[in-house]
Amino acid sequence: MAHPAPPVPGATVASGRSPTESRGTEVAEVVERFADAWRTATTPPDLAAYLPDSAAIRRVSLIELIKVDLANRWGRGAAPKRLADYAEELPELRTWPLPPDLIYEEFHVRRHAGSSVDVAEYTAAYPEQADQLSEMLATDDYHSTLTVAAEPANLDELEAGQKIDDFDLMTGLGRGAFARVFLARQRSMQRLVAVKISRDKGTEPQTLAQLDHDYIVRVFDQRVLPSRKLRLLYMQYVPGGTLFTVLERVRATPPARRGGTMLLAVIDEVLAAKGEIQPSESPLRAELTGLSWPETVAWLGRRVADALDYAGRAGVLHRDVKPANVLLTADGVPKLADFNISFSGNVSGDSPVAYFGGSLAYMSPEQLAALHPDLPTSAEDLDTRSDLFALAVVLWELLTGRKPFDDDAVTGGDRTALDGMLERRAHSPQALPYTDLPPDCPAALQRALVRALDPEPANRWSCGADMAQQLAVCLDARARDLVDPPPGSWRLRSRLLMHPIMALAIAVPNALAILYSYNHNRTLIIDKLDAQAQQRFDQIALMTYAVCFLIGFVVTNLLIAGLWSIARGLRKGKSYAPEALAGARADTLQLGRRNVLTCFALWAIAGVVVPVSVRVSGNQITAASYVHFFITQIVCGAIAMAYPYFMVTFYAVRSLYPMFLPHGGLGAEDAHRLRQLDASSTYFLAVAAAVPLLGVAGVTFIPAEDIPAVIVPLRVLCVGSALAFVGVYWLFRMLEKDLAALERLAAARR
Repeated sequence: MAHPAPPVPGATVASGRSPTESRGTEVAEVVERFADAWRTATTPPDLAAYLPDSAAIRRVSLIELIKVDLANRWGRGAAPKRLADYAEELPELRTWPLPPDLIYEEFHVRRHAGSSVDVAEYTAAYPEQADQLSEMLATDDYHSTLTVAAEPANLDELEAGQKIDDFDLMTGLGRGAFARVFLARQRSMQRLVAVKISRDKGTEPQTLAQLDHDYIVRVFDQRVLPSRKLRLLYMQYVPGGTLFTVLERVRATPPARRGGTMLLAVIDEVLAAKGEIQPSESPLRAELTGLSWPETVAWLGRRVADALDYAGRAGVLHRDVKPANVLLTADGVPKLADFNISFSGNVSGDSPVAYFGGSLAYMSPEQLAALHPDLPTSAEDLDTRSDLFALAVVLWELLTGRKPFDDDAVTGGDRTALDGMLERRAHSPQALPYTDLPPDCPAALQRALVRALDPEPANRWSCGADMAQQLAVCLDARARDLVDPPPGSWRLRSRLLMHPIMALAIAVPNALAILYSYNHNRTLIIDKLDAQAQQRFDQIALMTYAVCFLIGFVVTNLLIAGLWSIARGLRKGKSYAPEALAGARADTLQLGRRNVLTCFALWAIAGVVVPVSVRVSGNQITAASYVHFFITQIVCGAIAMAYPYFMVTFYAVRSLYPMFLPHGGLGAEDAHRLRQLDASSTYFLAVAAAVPLLGVAGVTFIPAEDIPAVIVPLRVLCVGSALAFVGVYWLFRMLEKDLAALERLAAARR
C-alpha cells in the first residue's frame, strides 16, 4: 500500500485533528470530487485538474485518483488506459517506483473487463516489486484498495419484494436520475412508508426534518448503509398519485368536462390500482365535488403556495416544483415532496438538461440563468419567488393543459435551449397566452398566475402567503365579488367619486340634523327671548353651525387625502411599499369612525359655544334653556354619528377596501382591525336604535304648554329615525357579511 508523504514542516492542522487525520480528510474530499465527476460525466474527466497543489497530499491523491480513473475507464469501456500511459502524461509519476497497490488495481480491473492478464507480465514489468506482486496477484480474491468506490450501489438492482435494512419493498412509486422511491413496510414500526433510496450524499434529510406542515410530505427519519453507500429516507406515504397523473387526464379531457370530480376520479383510479380504499364521508372530497376546474386549480395552488411560504420562512427553497413533485392524498390534498436541496449551479459538463431532466420547463428565468455557463447568476441568487414562478407554470399547465411558455419549440444544444427559454420568459406578462385560459377563470386566479410569472422577481408576489391569498379569493364567492366586482359595477365607478360620495354621506344627515335642531330650539328657546336676543341667538347659532360645517368639511378631506392619493396611484399602475398599503387599508377601515366622531365632537362643542356666546353677549338664558339646547345638540350629534357612520363604512368596506387586496399583504393585523370594525358597528347600531327613543323620551322634559308646538317635528324625528334605522340595520347586516368574507381572507394567511 502507498503511504502518505511526511507532514510539511509548519503546516497548520485543524483543531482536534492529528496531521494524519487532516491529510486523510483532504485526500478523501479530492477523490470524492473526482468520483462524482465520473458519475455524471459523458466523457472522461481530466484527472490532472483534480490534483491538489499541496505537496503534503499530492502524491497520495494522485495514486487514489488513478485508481478511480482505471476502474471507470475499464469498467465502462471508456478509452481504457494502462499505467504506462499515466506515467507518460504525468511525469511526476516516474519520480518514484509505482506502489504495489496501484499495480494491483490495474491487474484486477483489466481482468474484470475481460482482458487476458498474467502475473508474470507484471513481475517482469515491475522487477522492483516482483516479490510482493507475486504474492498479491496469486489469488483471485480481489479486495479493492480504492479510498472511494468508483460507482455507488446499483439502484437498478433494487426491486419490489426485496428487503433492505428495516424495510420490505412492496412496490415502486417513482424514480429519477439519482434515486428510487418505493412503498415499503417498516418492520420495526409496522407501518407503511415511502422510502427514497439514493446515494449517501447531500443534506436533504436534515433540511426536510425541519419542515412540519400540512401540505409538505412529512419526513420521519433516515438510515445510511455505509457498506452500500446508500441513504434511505423514509417519509409519510401519500397514496393518491401526483399532479402529473392529473395533468395527463386534463390533456385528454375536454375543458367543459373538467372539474373537481375529475380530480377525484383520477385519485380514485390510482387508489384502486394500489389496492387502497376510497375514503367515505370526506368533507374535503365533498367540497371538491362542487368546484369548477379553475376553482379546483386554485384550491390546489393555494395549499402548495402556503407550503412554499412556510418553507421559505424556514430558509428552505424547493427549486424543483413540478407536477411530479406534488403528491395527492386520498382526499385530494396536495403535499409538496422531493425538495431539491442539493441543487448546485456548478453542474459538471455542458448538459444541465441531463442533470435536471424535465424540470427545466418549470424553472424561473433566474434559475435557468444559474444553470447557464455564460451568465453570472448563481444558485445563491434564488429565493422563494423563484419557486412561486415554477408553481405558477404548474398551475397554468394544470388549468389549460399547456405551459405558458412554448418551450417545446426551442431546439438546439444545451446553451441554445437555455437561451431560448430565457428569451421566452423575458417577455412582458402581457405576452402570455391568455386565450388558453378558460372563460370561467376567476380574475383573482389569472392575477395570481400572471404576477407570479413576471420575468422580474421584484414584480412577483413577495411571498407564498400573498399568492395563496389571491388563490383563496377564487374560493370565496362573497370575497371574490368584493375584490373583483363585475365590469361597470357601481363599486368600480364609485372609487372615482370618493369626495362627492363622502360629502353626501356626511353632509346630508348633518344638514337635516341642523335643520331639526334650529327649528326645535327656535320654538322652545329663541322665540321666548326678546327681539334683540333672538337676533343675536340666530347670528351666533348660524355662525357656529357654519364654522363647524367648514371644520367638518376640512377634516373629512384631510382624512381621505392620503387614501385618495394612493387609490389614484394604484389606478395608474403605480407601486407602493407594503407598509404604505397596510396604512391605507387601516385608514380605510377607520374612515367612518373618524369622520362621525369628528361630527359628534363638533355638535357637542356647538351645544356649549352657542348658549355661552349668547350669554356673554349680554342676553339672559335660563339654566333650563342651557340644558335643553345641549341635549338637543347631543340628539342631533347621535343622528350625525349613526347614519353617516354606516353609509361611510359601507362604502369604505364594499368599494374602497377591496381595491387594495389584489396587491396582497393582508395579514393578522388586518384580521384584527376587521374584527374591531365589526364590534364598533354593533355599538353604532345601538346608537341608531336609540335616536327615536331619545326623541320620545325628550317629550317628557318639554313643558306641557310647549308640546303642541313641537309635536309635529318630534313625530317626524321619531318616524324618520325609525325608518332610517331599518335602512341602517340592512347596511349593518350587509357589512357583517362583507367583513366576515374579508376576515376569512386575512385568516387564510398563516
